[in-house]
Amino acid sequence: MIKSDIDNTNTEAIMNKLISNNIKKINTIFKMSQKNTFSIEHKINDEVYLYIGDSMNLSKERKFTMIYFDPPFNSNRDYNLNCNNNLGFSDKWNDEDYEEFIRKQIELLYNLLEDNGTLFFHISSTCMFIPEKILRHKFKFVEPIFWKKCRSKNNVKTKLGSVVDIIWKCNKIKKAKFNIVYQKKDATYLKNSFKNKDTRGNYALGHLVTEKTKKGYMYEITINNRIFNPTSGWRIKKEKLKELIDDDRIHVPRQKKSNLYKKIYLHEHPGKPCTDLWDDIHSISQGSEGRKYPTAKPVKLLERLIEISTDEGDYVLDPMCGSGTTAEAAYKLNRKSIINDINNDVVDIVKSRFQ
Repeated sequence: MIKSDIDNTNTEAIMNKLISNNIKKINTIFKMSQKNTFSIEHKINDEVYLYIGDSMNLSKERKFTMIYFDPPFNSNRDYNLNCNNNLGFSDKWNDEDYEEFIRKQIELLYNLLEDNGTLFFHISSTCMFIPEKILRHKFKFVEPIFWKKCRSKNNVKTKLGSVVDIIWKCNKIKKAKFNIVYQKKDATYLKNSFKNKDTRGNYALGHLVTEKTKKGYMYEITINNRIFNPTSGWRIKKEKLKELIDDDRIHVPRQKKSNLYKKIYLHEHPGKPCTDLWDDIHSISQGSEGRKYPTAKPVKLLERLIEISTDEGDYVLDPMCGSGTTAEAAYKLNRKSIINDINNDVVDIVKSRFQ
């Protein structure tokens, strides 16, 4: 082969490579443009709208009182509904790409959130660092809710079983919309605590005396010709204690050296105000709810988040909705919801929740 033939061959190879690379670039740009420019609307009912498309295409015209964000966790896993169903997604990233992905999403969602609204960011406790860093940079008030999703991990042999997810509660202002929600009364507590009874009903005993490590309100009180004057003081002021005595809401013990107690009636006790440790809602895998999506969360979990942060008629957003759990919970609680997912396969699944 002469030199000109070699040159022509090399030139042709180079041109073919350039053309091939350009075609790849064009295809990539085309796919990205398709992904980022369409958004298909599905009206599920008058209160629920589902959009299929990239969450970055969500309309900026409406703001939301509550946003539930349950993105990929950066778990380095592939998720499928089951061994016979490939419905799901791949959750494999490098940290740099994942951080950029989360940062862009949070920037969008921050702007879609009402000033007094709440963003809940759901993440595995093992993958919480990158999201927390981004959230604390963007939001002024960020606090964790610890969801104990299951009791044990019997299949784990070489590490500690992961039984906790983190749900970051994020607010722009200190006095964001907030409703007290009560956790169910513990059965053992009910059985052992409300043993006393009077004409009003069964009651438990509430402390009135301050613990010995600190001082309370210092005064003495007389009831049934007995004087009570605890050395550590009282938890409430004398006027308030007298009101309870007049209303027959004080338990007077028979033993001479015992303390006075407040009567806490069973029929007046709604439960304990919700704390930041949720151990009374179990994951779908350990409950009776059917699984419609590989990473679906229980309806009860979303109901509690919605009850805490919204009122009836408020708008809720879920930008990566999966099977539509958030929409179902919002609908049950008379809230309106807009949900979004990039996977067209979820349309029928979401609709099935409202048939």
